[in-house]
Amino acid sequence: MADLSTKYLGLTLRNPIVIGSSGLTNSVKEIVELDKNGAGAVVLKSIFEEQILLQAEDSIKKAVANDMMYADYSETLDYIDVHIREKELGNYLALIQEVKSKVSMPVIASVNAVTSQEWTSFARRIEEAGADAIELNIFIMPFNLDKSCEENEQAYYAILKKVKSQVNIPVSVKISPYFSNLGKVVKNLEANGADGVVLFNRFSTPDIDIQNMKVTHGDILSHASDIANSLRWIAILAKRVNMSLAASTGIHDGEAVVKQLLAGATVTQLTTAIYKNGPSYILDVVKFVNDWMESKGFNYIDQVRGKLSQETTENPNAYERMQFMKYFSDIK
Repeated sequence: MADLSTKYLGLTLRNPIVIGSSGLTNSVKEIVELDKNGAGAVVLKSIFEEQILLQAEDSIKKAVANDMMYADYSETLDYIDVHIREKELGNYLALIQEVKSKVSMPVIASVNAVTSQEWTSFARRIEEAGADAIELNIFIMPFNLDKSCEENEQAYYAILKKVKSQVNIPVSVKISPYFSNLGKVVKNLEANGADGVVLFNRFSTPDIDIQNMKVTHGDILSHASDIANSLRWIAILAKRVNMSLAASTGIHDGEAVVKQLLAGATVTQLTTAIYKNGPSYILDVVKFVNDWMESKGFNYIDQVRGKLSQETTENPNAYERMQFMKYFSDIK
């Protein structure tokens, strides 16, 4: 049997299958089930800075509407703000502590941050609760047309540096592909202390209901074809950065896991596949990877990882080709 153990963010995992931050990782019962079925690690459902701020704002508005806010008692605002933050964070810390007491696999906390303000100091308490690492899910979409690319990018570095200054555990950064020079941003994240990156964030996408003439939500779950973009960038970045590379989105089966490992991924994050097939599907994915490795004569994950990265493949241009001219040039 092949040895599937691997190192991710300096942590030892029994295999490269990480269950991504989602509703699957929001309760002790579900996480214990994932552990029993062989997950290498879990990323807890994110604690959202934006959500906490919005809850505080909503509570303040309600207080004002019900004559509960007085100019002479401005500390009411601080009380509401602190109370909501402490309640949300307290629930999250309790989840970390209980999960850590019941599973053997690494538990990675997920912080969804939009600013580098004082809120990031909560990271220290997440470490104290027992989290093995933090996945910093930075959600700054480039919709502000008044900001330059550099201003957007600097926000990522500022958040990362603030969190790194608060903790000693590893910190990875989960990002989107929406940068003018993605490779340079990843290199800069490494230079600013990131222990790893997760490629890529999956955002809520809009759709349009033409019969009812309204904007709706697009697909929540990923599709197998969504693997293409992360596969490209994992392969380009592998062996060009020294930090861990986690592949995310569109990884639906064992074959997809093998592809990402060959491209150079340190680990792969699965979410949709587990939603659709249940925790026991992890065993099927692990078995596929093991059987494939044995059939090819590989004994360790490191023998597979990056074997077809851009740096090592015989056809490196395949990862950079963005057009289909090669295939359509002969069409009349």
